[in-house]
Amino acid sequence: MSYAPDERSHPSASSPINAGEPDARLDATGLDCPLPLLKAKQALASLPDGGVLEVIATDPGSWRDFESFAAHSRHELLERTDEAGRYRYRLLKVANEERS
Repeated sequence: MSYAPDERSHPSASSPINAGEPDARLDATGLDCPLPLLKAKQALASLPDGGVLEVIATDPGSWRDFESFAAHSRHELLERTDEAGRYRYRLLKVANEERS
């Protein structure tokens, strides 16, 4: 597992930078539930508001876990894909007062 934050500034989620490259990546391949989500929560905590985290996981249960997490937290699930058992998630860190 690896976590690699970028050293650049962190623009808002609507910026072209966040539409492409994430601010940080988390490789959670090989980790079983609940570790991919727990590691993602830790990684999000270290990002500034508006930062985008990309997570790669292989646990099929992560599909449901990340959906539920986004529905019950202030953070947004921007995208998720299933590419032959490799699950990719892009999460936006949202400040408490920004989410309705």
